[in-house]
Amino acid sequence: MTQRPIVTVAATSIAFVAAASLVALTAPRAVADPADAAAACHGLPSHSALRTALTAARKQSNGGFNLDMWATVVNRDGVVCAVAFTGSNRGDQWPGSRVISAQKANTANAFSLPGLALSTANLYSAVQPGGSLYGLQHSNPVDTTVAYRGPAPNFGQANDPMVGFRIGGVNVFGGGLALYDASHTLVGAIGVSGDSSCADHNIAWRTRSSLKLDHVPAGVSPDALRPDNIVYDIRTNPGEQAGVSTSGWGHPVCSPEAELIAAGLPVIEP
Repeated sequence: MTQRPIVTVAATSIAFVAAASLVALTAPRAVADPADAAAACHGLPSHSALRTALTAARKQSNGGFNLDMWATVVNRDGVVCAVAFTGSNRGDQWPGSRVISAQKANTANAFSLPGLALSTANLYSAVQPGGSLYGLQHSNPVDTTVAYRGPAPNFGQANDPMVGFRIGGVNVFGGGLALYDASHTLVGAIGVSGDSSCADHNIAWRTRSSLKLDHVPAGVSPDALRPDNIVYDIRTNPGEQAGVSTSGWGHPVCSPEAELIAAGLPVIEP
């Protein structure tokens, strides 16, 4: 009987070590140190630059509900480099849109190439049943240990808890765009969320343009001056419940105003 507590303690110790090991294995891995993190995000906008460009874009008419926004920038490896919002505090925009903005950034980066940009808006029709990329939206899930790290008061600040970590995630409606620098190098992506998906796209586009990271080489849009622009070619035939995109890259129209604005967005940098 005198040995039973010893066995219990030993078993408890083993369980504790096992749990600690599991936490260590599943905990998110940041970029090794601040110097490495800074190098990983070299050439991408700082928190201040992102917030300034996002705020200016949000103030324009974008065909949505005129709501405040979240934006996230990731580098080419999917590491979060900056997170910002346009309101006075983090509760002025949809709380759920913080992670969605990061998800959009990851998607645009993950499915763009040095010679071909795909915006998240371009993926909508392709992932529908029967589409060429059906099921894509279920790949590369969000790392929830990164998405919901705290403390919450730092959300959208220069020290947002997602910064320095890979967020993952796939999103298939408007608001995510690949980023190409002046040498036409693909350096990452931006994701914007907080309004209708069409307005998100328009705001993301204007933010990218302001940041001068829109030297886009090519895309699936028929507009060569806006190669990864949202494509509004979903048409509903009589007797059909859902519309069909003639190109396979179409996105639903959120409002006539949003569609008109998209057609007149700034042209890409050469």
